[in-house]
Amino acid sequence: MASLKNLRKAMDTASSYDEWKEAALAHDGKTGADQWRNIDHSRNYDYVSIRIRLDHLRSMRARHDNRGLLFSLNEGIHGNMGGMGRSALYEKTRFGTKRLITDYVDEVVSALEHLADPKVDEISFEEKLDFFRRASHCFGQSAFMMSGSGSLLYFHIGVVKALCQQGLLPPVLSGSSGGSFVGALVSTHNKGELEKIFDPEYLVHEIKKEDQFFRRLSKLKPEIMQIGEIQKILERLIPDLTFQEAFERTGRQLNISIAPAEMHQKSRLLNAITSPNVFIREAILASGAVPGVYPPVTLAAKNHLGEKQAYLPTRKWVDGSVSDDMPAKRLARLYGVNHYIVSQTNPHVIPFVADGKKRQDAISLIKDASIKTARAWYNVGAATMEKPLSLSPALSRYSTIAQSVINQDYIGDINILPPSRFFNPFRLLAYRSVSEIIELIATGEKATWPKIEMIRVQTSISRKLDEILTGFEDRQVQHVKASLRKKVV
Repeated sequence: MASLKNLRKAMDTASSYDEWKEAALAHDGKTGADQWRNIDHSRNYDYVSIRIRLDHLRSMRARHDNRGLLFSLNEGIHGNMGGMGRSALYEKTRFGTKRLITDYVDEVVSALEHLADPKVDEISFEEKLDFFRRASHCFGQSAFMMSGSGSLLYFHIGVVKALCQQGLLPPVLSGSSGGSFVGALVSTHNKGELEKIFDPEYLVHEIKKEDQFFRRLSKLKPEIMQIGEIQKILERLIPDLTFQEAFERTGRQLNISIAPAEMHQKSRLLNAITSPNVFIREAILASGAVPGVYPPVTLAAKNHLGEKQAYLPTRKWVDGSVSDDMPAKRLARLYGVNHYIVSQTNPHVIPFVADGKKRQDAISLIKDASIKTARAWYNVGAATMEKPLSLSPALSRYSTIAQSVINQDYIGDINILPPSRFFNPFRLLAYRSVSEIIELIATGEKATWPKIEMIRVQTSISRKLDEILTGFEDRQVQHVKASLRKKVV
């Protein structure tokens, strides 16, 4: 039998999620963590109430008590019932969490499937549709947020690839700077096209088209990517679509953060709801326009004649990560999102979220309080210096940017982080070699694998509700069309 050291090495060197999972389960078996998984008891969650509710749901489904099952589910379906969503419950084992939690989630999913079945005909279609709409609204949605990243955007590609392969990428996406490019890549290509894009040979082929860029890598000082070269890459890899056109093509809700270049303006979150006619390519350029490095960008939109024209021509926009790197509140308002999966590569953030988890122990709470206190004092200082700084527009601008960066929250419910060796801030906007790009993509995949089961468990119910609702609403549309045809006849 393999030693723990060999099993850890097997996880580190795995070339696929299935390989990693096999090694992780073997590691849990050798350490005895699988026994912990099979025991309900833990002080980290209310296992008693979850066990009672699980047994109740199983009993009603076994007795075909469909009305009782509907009533019970109407009492509430909660993603964090009894604290079962706590990250501490996913730390004891290398793979998964308490079997009671996975059994409960699977039972709720099975109950929803059962009630959606047309064979359950004592409950009307209209009553079912009303229930599923309310359940989806109350349960909420998950969103995937990608930080500003510069050339570390290839890490995001690896994360997205791993999530797509497991069918776990949420339909609501946000990105700023490099994250906006990855979000656009996913939101403008269908599933078949993405499989091609994620193929390493395809990526290498596309990268080698820019061989002239990589010649500069031999210089001692990293050279920043030029705006013209970035535009060429966008033109080749991102279709020239508006946000609305991209949504109609893939069904994904792409959100791109941008910040105003001028004072006294508000940051924007561009998407198919707030800015349906805005073109995605210009939005990516704006979101990646790092102040002081790249020029601010004027957005473009499709007018009523289908022609491209300037959007808000008097305004210019810059890097979205300086104002709203993780637009959680806006996503919550627009889409009912209450669960966030984050791919975070910002170098100034990683030291403060090194383990990617929200903790409640004494040391973590003291650390959090210290950061909040320092943030409050910085804001006081910024307010005190506001008038003197106003004498220099440049200093005032950079002070505002610094204040915005400091005051943001950068983590979500599930956080995927790269190892610290990639955090060379001097290379954040520099060219990357083919080997570096491939390594970053692989690193993104490997960083995601340990989170896959947590994501699966915590999003199973919302994904099932979305699937059921889509089918029900399609049936409703077909029913309306059939009724209209009958009236015409």
